[in-house]
Amino acid sequence: MTELRPTAIDPADGERARELDRHILHSWSKHGATNPFTIARAEGVRMWDYDGREYLDFSSQLVNTNIGHSHPRVVEAIQRQAAELATVAPPTTNLPRGEAAERILSKFEHMAAVFFTNGGADAVENAIRMARAHTGRTKVLSHYRSYHGNTGAAITATGDARRIGNEFAIGHVHCFGPFLYRSEFWAESEEQECERALQHARRVIEAEGPSTFAAILVEAVPGTAGILPPPPGYLQGLRELADRHGIVLIIDEVMAGFGRTGEWFAHQHDGVRPDLVTFAKGVNSGYVPVGGVILSEALLATFRERPIPGGLTYAGHPLAAASIVAAIDAMTDEGIVEHAAHLGADVLGPGLRELAERHAIIGEVRGRGCFWALDLVTDRASREPVDASVVAALKGALLERGYVPFTADNRIHVVPPLVMSDEDARRGLEILDDALAAVPAG
Repeated sequence: MTELRPTAIDPADGERARELDRHILHSWSKHGATNPFTIARAEGVRMWDYDGREYLDFSSQLVNTNIGHSHPRVVEAIQRQAAELATVAPPTTNLPRGEAAERILSKFEHMAAVFFTNGGADAVENAIRMARAHTGRTKVLSHYRSYHGNTGAAITATGDARRIGNEFAIGHVHCFGPFLYRSEFWAESEEQECERALQHARRVIEAEGPSTFAAILVEAVPGTAGILPPPPGYLQGLRELADRHGIVLIIDEVMAGFGRTGEWFAHQHDGVRPDLVTFAKGVNSGYVPVGGVILSEALLATFRERPIPGGLTYAGHPLAAASIVAAIDAMTDEGIVEHAAHLGADVLGPGLRELAERHAIIGEVRGRGCFWALDLVTDRASREPVDASVVAALKGALLERGYVPFTADNRIHVVPPLVMSDEDARRGLEILDDALAAVPAG
């Protein structure tokens, strides 16, 4: 890949970008109260601001640039497709769209079809609709520690506080999923946490009426909520619970899918077979907006008999489809998923655990592949989370040192592109070590 020269960047463009930003409303923010990080160019795992300063991307933006920035095969595919057919309506037949579905389905042994959407939130939205149409029921069970998107049903299914004030969809019920470090169940082991979380979900379904539930909706690994790999047996337990009551199991792979955890899909670590899988982000690293729902044969059979209850103007957009084909082919040919597994097992996991030995602010390290979280605390005994000012100071210290972080609540999420080299990953750990030493726990 050609090296990007910072001399190609004009600082005056940065001033212009900041001036024009006053017209932009930023997500989940008060207008005018933000000072967004200004980016001019990006390539691989590196980014440059308008002053030509270089940064390592340890955020993957919103945990979506799995294949890195400006991968030449994906960029070339988008350019070629734009010249041939830039847009086409969803009811048409289009070769790139079919090839994109074929590539996605090739990573499963048991899924039958793909319904394309514009992104992750409307993938979740349509998966819920499909489950309701398939079962003739209404209710959806999801976790409190979760994020599923910012559309009507998706935000109501979300468990975190952003759903409050946005709950206009009906039929949503929440339960606590497993999280041993901050257990709701007084558990002392992963086995206890799994058993008690499943019993909790079972009792919620029983109390609400099993015959009223259309779906159980869970992230394969809750991401924004804290990167919470489920204990062994938990997803299988939900599968058995869904089968017992005729409920559709929807696994949300929007953030955890397409190699992020060192498998093509995170639920494949657990050997569970979902009925529906939602995806977006890593399917093409966000080069063109796209998402979708992957259907099992049983769910597909329903929509052979009746129309699917939804549609979008840009569903299966040819530019998005071409980028999916190129991204999955590149990930397969270049061993990117296997490399993510290596980074997690041999570099990031051990390196982050070493940081925890040196910095008392780190209460827990958890994750797999290129999907890790540092749970930051004021005191390891009480596990009291640090406040927002500490996280803001740490974020600033990391940016000053050329490291682009992903922060959420009291956590630093270590989520680099899957193509990051061992050398760059170790450099990032050194920067993180230095920044942690510079910022007090509060």
